[in-house]
Amino acid sequence: MDMHTVVVGTSGTTAEDVVAVARHGARVELSAAAVEALAAARLIVDALAAKPEPVYGVSTGFGALASRHISPELRAQLQRNIVRSHAAGMGPRVEREVVRALMFLRLKTVASGHTGVRPEVAQTMADLLNAGITPVVHEYGSLGCSGDLAPLSHCALTLMGEGDAEGPDGTVRPAGELLAAHGITPVELREKEGLALLNGTDGMLGMLVMALADLKNLYTSADITAALSLEALLGTDKVLAPELHAIRPHPGQGVSADNMLRVLAGSGLTGRHADVTGDAPRVQDAYSVRCAPQVNGAGRDTLDYAAVVAGRELASSVDNPVVLPDGRVESNGNFHGAPVAYVLDFLAIVAADLGSICERRTDRLLDKNRSHGLPPFLADDAGVDSGLMIAQYTQAALVSEMKRLAVPASADSIPSSAMQEDHVSMGWSAARKLRTAVDNLARIVAVELYAATRAVEIRATQGLTPAPASQAAVDALRAAGAEGPGPDRFLAPDLAAADTFVREGRLVAAVEPVTGPLA
Repeated sequence: MDMHTVVVGTSGTTAEDVVAVARHGARVELSAAAVEALAAARLIVDALAAKPEPVYGVSTGFGALASRHISPELRAQLQRNIVRSHAAGMGPRVEREVVRALMFLRLKTVASGHTGVRPEVAQTMADLLNAGITPVVHEYGSLGCSGDLAPLSHCALTLMGEGDAEGPDGTVRPAGELLAAHGITPVELREKEGLALLNGTDGMLGMLVMALADLKNLYTSADITAALSLEALLGTDKVLAPELHAIRPHPGQGVSADNMLRVLAGSGLTGRHADVTGDAPRVQDAYSVRCAPQVNGAGRDTLDYAAVVAGRELASSVDNPVVLPDGRVESNGNFHGAPVAYVLDFLAIVAADLGSICERRTDRLLDKNRSHGLPPFLADDAGVDSGLMIAQYTQAALVSEMKRLAVPASADSIPSSAMQEDHVSMGWSAARKLRTAVDNLARIVAVELYAATRAVEIRATQGLTPAPASQAAVDALRAAGAEGPGPDRFLAPDLAAADTFVREGRLVAAVEPVTGPLA
């Protein structure tokens, strides 16, 4: 557990804090200002609850049943029932880090003072996170409008001491037992609180934030692998010159070109378009090599836009109805997930394209007719062994799935709640498929890295000297367990080691002592 403490105030949170809590077990505390805002908003809700006039979410039903006025003696039951009835998710369990992000981001909105939830409910939410208690949340149940309803309901169920949850030891037990074991008293929900715990974009936002963190690492890793492939193919680094990218000033393109140029500094392989076999000189490299900065850079710019959207959402209070500073409690549509859903889908598109260009370079490295002097499939003894032939098959299969995952979820909408909720975002679905896409992209980059480092090693046997940064990548990857193909070794463990090496950021860490910090 990370002993770093994240203080939750009234003005939102940061992406770094989300990752710290979700992935690294950072502790959570409510600021004094948040406690004060919670108490002030609750006074407003209590005053409205005491009035004879119905107020949506306080003294009425919900959704298509909002026209029914609920008598005071039934309101606590109403809040319990909305949680129980909405906890209708199905399918496999959602990952622990996603559920922790979901819980933390709901706490962030509650702490804003715009939801009308009592301070003790917010404190119990923090207590669950700090105890390492993770509600069992299921894959299916959110349409991304009225928030991530079923996932958030399963979290609220745990707050009530009901349903199942995972303890810090990884064992799933009844939530009531886990709360008792950690000295946490289950909450008794009052007016509006059940609704306030369910009505947010927290799941899709949490997955967006974590995807952005992962993609930043993968895009830098892809710049490095693209440079290694260019080098192994005896390509030219002239296309990376800053003045070429200055006349098409997309920021990400310039960053990727600079990363690649720094990786290739000091290479004895680049610019040798008359390759070692004595074939005719090449005028240009293939698009997958020459246009790497343009493709990688466009993806980087998309990440930057998605980060802007995530930042706005992290600063938002998403609930319905909300308590406004002037004391009004107003219904609204801020729970609609469209802003988040669109960028989740956009990221799946650029991840698919990055995976596609990585695979094309891998295929080129393995094809003796296009690799300019490298052995077929980078094999030790072509014909006796198949080299990396099937590694490219695996990579191609992953790319094919990436293309399917790039089909937008947010273009769909299925009406619900008796046509009251007649247009939904499908943002949760967009987030779930993006998680798979990011996971696949790490594997795709790892296969290119493995092939490119193998090719660079072969070039060294041909009397050519790789760039110092390239050699650092080769050495670090081999030290990490990807030893290189041989007649008596299975390939799968090497690819698995390369995958871990990439997704943990160790490729970037290996070359940066030579190149300096990469963007």
